Amino acid sequence: MIKPHGASALKPLVVADPEQNRQLQAEAETLPSLLLNSAAAANAVMLGAGYFTPLEGFMNIADTMSVASGMRTTNGLFWPVPILNLTDDIGRIEGAGRIALRDPHTDGNPVLAVMNVASIEAFNSDQIATIIKQVYGTSDAAHPGVAVFRNLGRYCIAGDIEVLNFSYFRDEFSDTFRTAVEIREEIESRGWSKVVAFQTRNPMHLAHEELCRMAQERIGADGIVIHMLLGKLKKGDIPASVRNECIRKMVEVYFPENTVMVNGYGFDMLYAGPREAVLHAVFRQNMGATHLIVGRDHAGVGDFYGAFDAQDIFEHLPDDALEIEIFPADHTAWSRKLNRVVMMREVEDHTPDDYIILSGTRLREMLSQGVAPPPEFSRPEVARILMEHYRL
Repeated sequence: MIKPHGASALKPLVVADPEQNRQLQAEAETLPSLLLNSAAAANAVMLGAGYFTPLEGFMNIADTMSVASGMRTTNGLFWPVPILNLTDDIGRIEGAGRIALRDPHTDGNPVLAVMNVASIEAFNSDQIATIIKQVYGTSDAAHPGVAVFRNLGRYCIAGDIEVLNFSYFRDEFSDTFRTAVEIREEIESRGWSKVVAFQTRNPMHLAHEELCRMAQERIGADGIVIHMLLGKLKKGDIPASVRNECIRKMVEVYFPENTVMVNGYGFDMLYAGPREAVLHAVFRQNMGATHLIVGRDHAGVGDFYGAFDAQDIFEHLPDDALEIEIFPADHTAWSRKLNRVVMMREVEDHTPDDYIILSGTRLREMLSQGVAPPPEFSRPEVARILMEHYRL
């Protein structure tokens, strides 16, 4: 099986032993506490689940600036996006060596993790501007990731953490949320060697389904891991529970048994385009995938990135950066000429009128009116689930 990134074995930071977890929980109640923002809580969940192996906690300013500018920590580890715990209020934790990190998403704000505070530093405005420009490729406040980052706070709390739980993900998505450790174990139990991962924050339409098949066939993969984001998205995106139902129905009806795993991870979407695509590759390697499908405008939003910027960045990574490989995909759509789903760059004799493509706006209009999308666009079982959601 493919090795984890930067380590010989996964390093999940969750305290799995029940007695140790109970003792840490009791200690946490005596410690100064910090209420995390959503981004930091998502980072803690990913660290706990082993997806961010080999990191042992939150980065300091030196590592953050090094990662932002050159995609390496100060000790040389390849890493594409800073993993931060930011706040604007350090009043309750200033001077503390050990603190409790509280969950912003769960009633009562229970302790999510305990942190050994290595440093509390303040970013200056130039450093914030540099991080935003390097990671997101734009400083435009209209970019949803930039807008979120600007409001996370200027104080950087760095240090190792011990994670107590996985926030709401385990309870709300018990059939889907899996740690990197659990996915690796299932891949091994299925006897898969070559594994292709598909990242999604949307329900999967027919073109996505066929893209997974194309990748599996061309790579010669034993199986596919459809790995959906379960955390926060931007306003207007379809809720994770609906996406989960759609994807599971599609797999149940249209894929052979023991060829697809449907899993999810607890993270907030950054919409950081190329840099986020590389982060997606890092934690898919950690979960055991040998290949990641990187499609058109992967992890992008609006018109902030070129259609294939998220593929091009992999051409410029150092040779020792990652072991996982990407499957570069073009936009897929139904061809009226060929009567099947195709990758557009592979059918040069086509004109725009030869494809069936629905804009997101038009699709939402149809669903909200109870009109099923054409079968060349969406499986009827998936369309019914979406129409029910939009009627509510």
